[in-house]
Amino acid sequence: MRFFRLLTPFLLVIVAVLCFAPAAWAFCGFYVAKADTKLYNKASQVVIARDGDRSVMTMANDFQGEVKDFAIVIPVPTVLQKKQVRVVEPKIIQPLDAFSAPRLVEYFDSDPCAVSDSLARPAPASRAGAVNEEAKKTSDRSLGVTIEARFNVGEYDILILSAKESGGLETWLKRNGYKIPRGAKQLLQPYIRSSMKFFVAKVNLDKFEKSGYQFLRPLQISYQSPKFMLPIRLGMINATKEQDLIVYILSPQGQAEITNYRTVKIPSDANIPLFVKDEFGEFYKSMFQTAYTKEDRKVGFLEYAWDMASCDPCSADPLTPEELKQAGVFWLDDNSSSNMPVPPSFRRSSPSSNVFISRLHVRYTRDKFPEDLMFQQTANSESFQGRYVLQHPFQGELKCQAGREYKRSLPKRFEQEAQTLAKLTNWNIQDIRQKMQMSVGNVTYSLWESFLSWFGFNCWSLD
Repeated sequence: MRFFRLLTPFLLVIVAVLCFAPAAWAFCGFYVAKADTKLYNKASQVVIARDGDRSVMTMANDFQGEVKDFAIVIPVPTVLQKKQVRVVEPKIIQPLDAFSAPRLVEYFDSDPCAVSDSLARPAPASRAGAVNEEAKKTSDRSLGVTIEARFNVGEYDILILSAKESGGLETWLKRNGYKIPRGAKQLLQPYIRSSMKFFVAKVNLDKFEKSGYQFLRPLQISYQSPKFMLPIRLGMINATKEQDLIVYILSPQGQAEITNYRTVKIPSDANIPLFVKDEFGEFYKSMFQTAYTKEDRKVGFLEYAWDMASCDPCSADPLTPEELKQAGVFWLDDNSSSNMPVPPSFRRSSPSSNVFISRLHVRYTRDKFPEDLMFQQTANSESFQGRYVLQHPFQGELKCQAGREYKRSLPKRFEQEAQTLAKLTNWNIQDIRQKMQMSVGNVTYSLWESFLSWFGFNCWSLD
């Protein structure tokens, strides 16, 4: 069996980056790792560029299986025409993921005996067969299904359907070769009652073979509607467990949020033990699951919110204006296209500064998320990122009074880092302390002697 994915893996590049320092929000640290979508076995990704009532949505589900079996059915508010549908390259979504992923950063304590008490700063670095058409139309009408539009885009055959009742639509899809799982009728009905249409896509095998691609590319659709929403219920039909969804919302205003479920910021700005540098992926998954459980599994998490013109620290370069246009940003060259006022903070010389990105992470199940996601744009341009800090102690000689006080303060700091990590992840505190001891090579022996002496644990040993 051949396997295909809509997105190829994106290589993780560990780099230190130039320290940006926007007013009142300067992080300035070495970026060392990021928690991108590779952490999850199944993570659908959707990009929505939204201004006024116009949306451009790019979808990259993580389909695995034989390409002949691929098909999607997506409710849409209007009948789409061919010019409103595009096939795009996976690289459109990859930089958004890399740019907005939660990140691990490093700081290094300065010499407490130095004359200057300024913090040490890291040096910047680069960063199907013929049929009787009339008979077929008669049959379709008997099921209450109308083909509003039919066209081909790239390797996909596209249909836009309207339907009068869900049973007829389910029957039509099955008769026409679409593998619809059990339970579809129940979930299709609310969309039909709302007079929504259905965007149906499957792979044209001949065109796919001729294209030379080894994976299915994302589909991008544009439409106008006062509804700012993302249908997720159909994706739950054959789900056996929780599903992860990453939504990147691009706006000329500020942060986007979910309106029918709470939007919560992911825990951030936490100092954690140095050994997490080698376990950042496992740390973030555990931390996310802990926060998700604490919030009763029915919230959306904000993982990143920032003006696209900058980042601090950067886990990837900000997207270029051309990349943003490919991702669906349609207002960069047309200031008159927006129906909403643009805050003065965005009216700068850089075109990408008129784009604000919000990264929302939703882990959902059918019982906790019975409704589709509804969004709204806000004027809140406050910057936020999921950011976790490794603070390296100073390792030189400490002969001054300030140095001795600094040394005495470290054991308490180490224990606070251990407690913070345990609280964030639900990891066992004794296991955390043991791993901190095993990473003794990262700090001087004398500092760890102080830690053990202060903490008073007989079970600890440096042997």
